[in-house]
Amino acid sequence: MKVSVNKLLVSLLMSAGLVAGANAAQLTGAGATFPAPMYAKWAEAYKAETGTTINYQAIGSGGGVKQIQAKTVDFGASDDPVAAAELEKSGLAQFPAIIGGVVPVVNIKGIAPGQLKLNNATLSDIFRAKITKWNDPAIASVNPGVALPDTAITIVYRSDSSGTTAVFTDFLAQVSPPFKGVVGAGKTVNWPAGVGGKGNAGVAANVTKIDGAVGYVEYAYAKQNKMSHVSLINRDGKAVQPNEASFAAAASKASWTGTPNFAVNLNNQSGANSWPITSASFILIYKKAEKPEQSAEVLKYFNWALTKGQKMAVALDYVPLPDNAVKAIIKSWGEIKGPDGKPVYTAK
Repeated sequence: MKVSVNKLLVSLLMSAGLVAGANAAQLTGAGATFPAPMYAKWAEAYKAETGTTINYQAIGSGGGVKQIQAKTVDFGASDDPVAAAELEKSGLAQFPAIIGGVVPVVNIKGIAPGQLKLNNATLSDIFRAKITKWNDPAIASVNPGVALPDTAITIVYRSDSSGTTAVFTDFLAQVSPPFKGVVGAGKTVNWPAGVGGKGNAGVAANVTKIDGAVGYVEYAYAKQNKMSHVSLINRDGKAVQPNEASFAAAASKASWTGTPNFAVNLNNQSGANSWPITSASFILIYKKAEKPEQSAEVLKYFNWALTKGQKMAVALDYVPLPDNAVKAIIKSWGEIKGPDGKPVYTAK
């Protein structure tokens, strides 16, 4: 009898596990590659804790916006905040999930990570193809004592519609009228020269294999791939390195509660320690939820990410959102309602 009871208990436990697995939510998202390393870590931890699977496709911010507008995913993601008019037209709500930095990366023999310094003029002139050799006098003047080779510069840019490109070109357009006039700013721009790469991973791969290459990626990609990042001279005239502290310094003065749709621009912020190319990454979800239970699961997941999950950000050199921003974001979710007109989710 004891053996039979034990077999029955095992059978019941296995059945319960199967039922729990069948009932566990599955969420789909798509968009920005900038926060993809963070989203992957969150998804792993959240599944371990709740059983919910998050399938996130890092296809670029432009793709993420298109996917949520087509209603083929439960949430979209974009590093470039969507304009208020487009949000209104599409019926979308927007909120930030994480903060990070975009960094120029180079492949120059003999140059260590962080050794090369660039100011606004040299950085913008490189990416508008005015400066074409690494030993150009303009670069040498910012780097006295550094042996710069007579190597041609190859620009590596994002070939897909990219929020990382939008952040990077927005910064260069802010600080350089010539760059703004020649290249412009946006998710896609007409680069005057260079080689394209899909996603942050594609840019990182091309920079790594092309001697003399320069590109731009989210810092986690540079760090994970052990790439040589560039030190930048910021708005206060100080040379700074990219890291969690310099990203946090840039984000410290942001007016999260006073900016419609949380569309804060963190580029070119003042402060001696501020990294000049910093951005939040945003989540997009419909205000009128056609599938309220699924939308509720999305918000439940991001409630976890904005509270418990934020502690994981520092390990990947992202910056957690400040408490006042998190409170404002969670409060804004009251606008996301089901067919009955009631909010689909209320955080506990």
